[in-house]
Amino acid sequence: MFTIEQIKEAHAKVQSGADFPNYIQDLIILGVKGYDTFVDDGHVEYYGVNNYTVTSDEKYSPIAIAPTVNKELFIEFLVKHQHGETDYITFCNHSGQCGIAKWRVDIIEMTCTYFDSAENEILIEKIPS
Repeated sequence: MFTIEQIKEAHAKVQSGADFPNYIQDLIILGVKGYDTFVDDGHVEYYGVNNYTVTSDEKYSPIAIAPTVNKELFIEFLVKHQHGETDYITFCNHSGQCGIAKWRVDIIEMTCTYFDSAENEILIEKIPS
């Protein structure tokens, strides 16, 4: 099974949202089936087969999550990030500002789903392969 250290090595190659598809390919090779990223502190829960999970530590100081979602503004920030115009921490701050509490990457379905604090699905997008 995969370790947090192996995942960190794959993640170290990611400089912007433009690097995301290659990161997903690296995770597939490791056996990761999906993961949840929590915007408030950046910790990530990775999962694999047979209910195997590992959780990373917090990555940064707490980010407040807005109580209401601004989906339109979030989509604008997301597109900028995917084009490499923002770094990861900026995207996390923008996500919290727009009411996004976490995102779930499903590597099997090749989707990324963004959720608010009440676990409502706000946006589902296909991951480019």
